[in-house]
Amino acid sequence: MKIGVPRESEANETRVAATPETVKKFIALGFEVAVEKGAGTASRILDADFTEAGATIAASAEQALADADVVLKVRRPSAAELAHIRKGALVIATMDPYGAEAEVKAMGDAGVTAIAMEFMPRITRAQVMDVLSSQANLAGYQAVIEAAEEYDRAFPMMMTAAGTVPAARVFVMGAGVAGLQAIATARRLGAQVTATDVRPAAKEQVESLGAKFIAVEDEEFRQAETAGGYAKPMSEEYQKKQRELVASHIAKQDVVITTALIPGRPAPKLVTSEMLATMKPGSVLVDLAVERGGNVEGAKPGKIAKVGDVKIIGYLNMPGRLAASASSLYAKNLYAFAETLVDKAEKKLAVNWDDDLVKATVLTRDGAVVHPAFAAEKQ
Repeated sequence: MKIGVPRESEANETRVAATPETVKKFIALGFEVAVEKGAGTASRILDADFTEAGATIAASAEQALADADVVLKVRRPSAAELAHIRKGALVIATMDPYGAEAEVKAMGDAGVTAIAMEFMPRITRAQVMDVLSSQANLAGYQAVIEAAEEYDRAFPMMMTAAGTVPAARVFVMGAGVAGLQAIATARRLGAQVTATDVRPAAKEQVESLGAKFIAVEDEEFRQAETAGGYAKPMSEEYQKKQRELVASHIAKQDVVITTALIPGRPAPKLVTSEMLATMKPGSVLVDLAVERGGNVEGAKPGKIAKVGDVKIIGYLNMPGRLAASASSLYAKNLYAFAETLVDKAEKKLAVNWDDDLVKATVLTRDGAVVHPAFAAEKQ
């Protein structure tokens, strides 16, 4: 059995899908591992580190992918990479398939078995495989660090002989994994933190971290969560009431961090230009949903935008700004899933296609798009 780990081809991607730790574990399962030269450099992993772990360093992506039974990636394979992946190979990555039906079809046409790690069901068994959580956790942390970098005042309250410096007011919109980590990080830095979310379960989580919960708590709010733990789209009436509450609250904030995403949909607009106009000069916003259209009006992907005297940070791939930590966690997620696909006694691949984890994550197989959300696109 062979695993191929190419260097990520997307310019903005600094992470790598394997580490020396996971390479050792894969070799113990019976795999040979080929890693493209330089694949881990941006994550502080040298080729020598991979070699010491037992991997072979390939001179090119073509060599790393040649005859691989399993391909590990951070992002879905490009057309150039697909050309070098053999039919029937398992390609395990975050596939980002929504709005990319042509790319999904191309993987089907190439005959690869594409596995979307972001579709991993949120069940106890799969927690160690949850790439969304591991990466969002780091994104939430980094969002606060980036905000503190751009905010030209101190975060904690400081009492000095010369006077008192008030604590920064930080408002986190969306209390999922990223939002909760942002709350915890801002609190550690001494900020006064408030947060909002449309899921009622989030209130207790927010308050447990020492932040104040802000929301219109009506009957619709109490029903606003899917069985999978995601936020449901809210009615226009509720959104209007929530916008009014949020607008009055945002005007008093120094830092706003937005994290709201609904799978398969554009990011909801949470902060309007009218709200931005009410914020104090020097205020900072961090839009973690900028890759899906953004939660903040005026956010620009990959840049810090200025709207009046307010800064909007729209950095792409926030976890990638912590590449060493992000790669370490992501690689462990992939290993935890991949080892379930191996017969450990025989040391060979033995995918159970009826396993709930496999059924939930397989996008393409045997030349077709098979995932229910995208199968209609296979023709």
